[in-house]
Amino acid sequence: MRPITLVEYDPQWPLLFERRSKAIGLILGHPAQFHHIGSTAIAGLCAKPKLDIDAVLFSESARHDATEHLKEGGYRFHGDPHDAGRWTFTKDETSYGTRLYLCLPDNEAHRERRLFRDYLGAHPERAANYATLKRRLAEEAGGDWDHYTGGKSDFVADIVRRAKMEISSIENITGW
Repeated sequence: MRPITLVEYDPQWPLLFERRSKAIGLILGHPAQFHHIGSTAIAGLCAKPKLDIDAVLFSESARHDATEHLKEGGYRFHGDPHDAGRWTFTKDETSYGTRLYLCLPDNEAHRERRLFRDYLGAHPERAANYATLKRRLAEEAGGDWDHYTGGKSDFVADIVRRAKMEISSIENITGW
């Protein structure tokens, strides 16, 4: 079993995201929008030492092409392990690895990950609660990734629900 390691927030993560996105963009061979997601995208939050990036491509054929380019560029392809329409790639890199997800613009999992990130960024007390939960689960799990990930699922679902309610309220107020 691989141990579950969490590291304290590194203020270099946003810059690292910019650098890695540019490098990945050169490999993909297709235009893409890049989004820094996951815990490394939330200021002050502890995270696994891996940068999460969503790359939104604009066609299924572009995603197939990009997959081949990424494999040639040293990324390991893991398929769509969560059956969420996001193709997963990893690359071990100095200091922090990269976990890259390729998806299409209408991908709901991608939308929810952005909502989660933005909500925690706007609600530091919830981000602190998440950090506490992550630390406790990492300690309890003893390398059991299912326990760690599964233990976060209710919290994540609650935050996504709250974020959707906030957006709905704003849309009702502004008439969107």
